[in-house]
Amino acid sequence: MNSLSLDLFTDAIDLVAVLLLALGLKGLSKVRSARTANGLAALAMGLAVVGLLIQLQPSPITWLWIAVGSALGGLAGVLTAQRVPMTAMPEVVALFNGCGGMASLLVAVGVALFASQDSGMVELVSIAISVFVGAITFSGSIVAMAKLQGWLDTPAWTQSSLRHGVNIGLALLCLLAAVQIPAHPAGWPLWLLVGASSLLGIGVTLPIGGADMPVVISLLNSYSGVAAAAAGFVVGSQLLIVAGAMVGAAGLILTQVMCTAMNRSLVSVLFGGALGAAGGSVGGGGSEAGYTRITSCSPEECAMALEQAERVVFVPGYGLAVAQAQHALRELAKLLEAHGVEVSYAIHPVAGRMPGHMNVLLAEADVPYEQLVEMDIINPEFPRTDVVIVLGANDVVNPDAKSDPSSPLYGMPVLEVEQARQVFVVKRSLGAGYAGIANALFELPQTAMVFGDAKAVLNGLLSELRSLGVGKAGAKEKVAA
Repeated sequence: MNSLSLDLFTDAIDLVAVLLLALGLKGLSKVRSARTANGLAALAMGLAVVGLLIQLQPSPITWLWIAVGSALGGLAGVLTAQRVPMTAMPEVVALFNGCGGMASLLVAVGVALFASQDSGMVELVSIAISVFVGAITFSGSIVAMAKLQGWLDTPAWTQSSLRHGVNIGLALLCLLAAVQIPAHPAGWPLWLLVGASSLLGIGVTLPIGGADMPVVISLLNSYSGVAAAAAGFVVGSQLLIVAGAMVGAAGLILTQVMCTAMNRSLVSVLFGGALGAAGGSVGGGGSEAGYTRITSCSPEECAMALEQAERVVFVPGYGLAVAQAQHALRELAKLLEAHGVEVSYAIHPVAGRMPGHMNVLLAEADVPYEQLVEMDIINPEFPRTDVVIVLGANDVVNPDAKSDPSSPLYGMPVLEVEQARQVFVVKRSLGAGYAGIANALFELPQTAMVFGDAKAVLNGLLSELRSLGVGKAGAKEKVAA
């Protein structure tokens, strides 16, 4: 195959890969098509690698390195996918974002170290951008993962104005190093940029509290795309440029969606007060607030209400993921459906620790996609709902977000569960959520607390409903009030 034919062939592979990637990203916008879309995107990346290898025609020793690296990376991916529990999926997403940033960083550093004297200005500027964004993405993602895992607390000094001075100083160092890279591509500016950018990623991410983690993860995802696009300019790969730009744009859009869902600006997330940072750990929980009008009930009482209900809405939260109770929830929903109950799941955009966390959690339990209802659609349905069961969610169902201007959550769109006829909140305790404030929902007359682990409570509800004969005779026969 001559050079022209080879170029045309690899260009065709790149074009097919770009189209598949675009279809994959589009498919990720819907739960039903997400799994197929993910496969299309993976196929696109595989084609991209094949096209690049055909074009470069590496030496045998290079082929060996590529084969070994691909095998190790593939093995790590398989083991991660099989062994990581759903509760740790946000940490894995943060880690993968960091790996993407590190890959772009290593590509740019490798090219810089072997750059020729006639390297163009576009290539040198792209090296600086790729190193800068890639290093921030990697270190910031590692910090986010550590905070999500509970390995790292939020230091007190990061909540003061001191952190702004430190970050500004690091940003100035990055700028100084970046402008010197064209003159010294493989010299001290490169390593100064790597170090200062890595520290800046830590300095920006470390103060951010647990409530803002969904925004941070989507923003880091966008950063990884920007770093990949810059690396595409470094190595002259049109596919990498397009793919990186698409991922970067999608991440920015998702970040804006997350900010809107929390009534927070991106500036306030990155530079303002850290919502949910009090107490250090991202795990939330906080201390119990001073409630005075709490009504609690047993699973038996909750089961009796479910047995009489015609419409039930479940509100999943992080507590459901911690208890790994998604399968028990699905069994309870199937039992109610067999009894003639209309069941749906109210999904808040920032429930859990990452965008789409609850969707993925429930999909693992084979919950029908059409029963996953977004906040804007489900809110008008609450007034005609008989029973709402809140499972480990807190701030996303706090009515103070609508009625109390002094609340830190004021203006944040929430699930309006208080409009239902009866609300049961399943929690281990009265501990506060990420925002660290009391939840007015808990003291409303139509609300009852069911204290306990979500999985244990759901299994208790299953046992009680079965003892009442629910689901045995098909559609239920209503009992006269």
